[in-house]
Amino acid sequence: MSVSTMLGGLISTKSLYSQDPVDRYIFDHSLRYTSEQTELLHDLKNLPEKIQPWLGSTDEAQFFQVLIRLMNGKRAIEIGTFTGYTSLTIALALPSDGELITCDISDEYIRRDIWKRAGVYDKINFQLRPGLDLLEELLETEGENSFDFIFIDADKANYPQYYELALRLIRPNGLIAIDNTLWNGRVLNQNDTTPETSAIRQTNDIVKDDPRVDISFLRLGDGTTFCRKK
Repeated sequence: MSVSTMLGGLISTKSLYSQDPVDRYIFDHSLRYTSEQTELLHDLKNLPEKIQPWLGSTDEAQFFQVLIRLMNGKRAIEIGTFTGYTSLTIALALPSDGELITCDISDEYIRRDIWKRAGVYDKINFQLRPGLDLLEELLETEGENSFDFIFIDADKANYPQYYELALRLIRPNGLIAIDNTLWNGRVLNQNDTTPETSAIRQTNDIVKDDPRVDISFLRLGDGTTFCRKK
């Protein structure tokens, strides 16, 4: 049984769980999972159903690997860790002396044992703290233009602030990836004025008109926006 079939019963808008035949064909003919990634995905079914959709799309994470390798990226940041699946996937694409700094406000669901078995534990620097605190400290300790790749996938209300801080930390020709920029289509519903939806709309508007970056807004996962710093 393929991983996509195994997870097919999960309630999620993420592209991996799509029942569209074209999507299924693409996933079946492109997604490659290590045994450790498969174990993390299988373990997802043991978590409360309401938080299972927090997992980032695995096709999105695999695409990150291609981009990071093309960039010869060595230093990455991830805002929002959850189970550590995307952390694992990013770390696998980094060289032996690479580093991923990732953070979350909880480490309850992280499988560090899987990171160790996958041989990436020493590449991952997990910090139990809010994303804004981490980014602001990194600006002080590492300085601007010091990272190759930054992935934003945490509390949506802070997306505009995450973006601005990330843009200072990313190097020229570096890449920022912003997750959930379609927000299950809620960004299209003007009656949805929740802080989360409003913040994602605001971020999308900022990025669209930001002369500091080149952008590509893709229907990947729940919407992924890529920003290359000029």
